[in-house]
Amino acid sequence: MKMLTAIWTGFLATGLCAVTSNVASAATPGRVFQTGFDCSTATAKVEKLICRDPQLARMDVELRRLYRLALTDQRSVPPPDKVMNDQQFWILARNQCATDVAPKACTIRSYAERAYQLRRGSAIVRTKDPDRLTEGPLTFRCTGLNTPIAATFFNAGPDVVYLKWANTSITLSEMPSDSGLRYSGKDSLGYYSFWQTDAMAVFLKPGSSAMRCTVEPTG
Repeated sequence: MKMLTAIWTGFLATGLCAVTSNVASAATPGRVFQTGFDCSTATAKVEKLICRDPQLARMDVELRRLYRLALTDQRSVPPPDKVMNDQQFWILARNQCATDVAPKACTIRSYAERAYQLRRGSAIVRTKDPDRLTEGPLTFRCTGLNTPIAATFFNAGPDVVYLKWANTSITLSEMPSDSGLRYSGKDSLGYYSFWQTDAMAVFLKPGSSAMRCTVEPTG
């Protein structure tokens, strides 16, 4: 455990600035990217932000693909008609990110959480993924944490991971790494870190030391 703590001390010191830069990066001025909706008719401020931000545009295209797959799955939970209604409410909630102090970070969180919901509820959504733009939710069990963590990965360049355990969730952004996948981010409680290598991960949350986590087999 001392080794894990030492690793994360250096990791946090070098990486938090990079995460803040990734999350707060501005949209590309003047350029419109491909999205899952028609940018030429976009009126909502968040939609205009998505159209001009390559990361958000990629997330939107992938989220639309997941949503369409969920509609074809009669065994999805919730069922397709409820998925359709939930999607409309989700769009309204996503658009409220325009009033957030950090609209892009809020929008990223919205897409990451919705991807988790759609993938969790449908086997078709989880398996029909040739480009692996999203993955999970994978279940990680961590020493010192009473409940498992469900991790959903969104390969959006920069990539993000949505972590959910008990009644808590956090969306973390990818950081530069020489080995494995490293993510970091913060909320009102403080900073979080998640470092995955193969079937093992190290998780750090506010008020705790680094926790070693193992992923449960899928099947």
